[in-house]
Amino acid sequence: MPSIKFAGKTIHCEKGENLRSVLMQQKPSLKSDLYNGISTLTHCRGVGTCGTCAVQVEGSLSPMTKIEKWRLGFPPHRSGTGLRLACQASVLGDLV
Repeated sequence: MPSIKFAGKTIHCEKGENLRSVLMQQKPSLKSDLYNGISTLTHCRGVGTCGTCAVQVEGSLSPMTKIEKWRLGFPPHRSGTGLRLACQASVLGDLV
């Protein structure tokens, strides 16, 4: 069972679970650390088009999806920064 260290907390999930879904289940504190400001109301609900769930991750995640590569390739993001979209990533091992 992978562990995820995020916003000063450690949570556990099943291997293969969607990172955004796991974080959103941790209401309210981790949810507010994933989305902030107006994005708490305007995010795309996990479709991968808004880019507001972009996170810097160390650990084992699924390969980037086509949608994720596309969205992280234009502002306010840019390719090659190492960011991932939590909504598009599956947890494969321990994460920080």
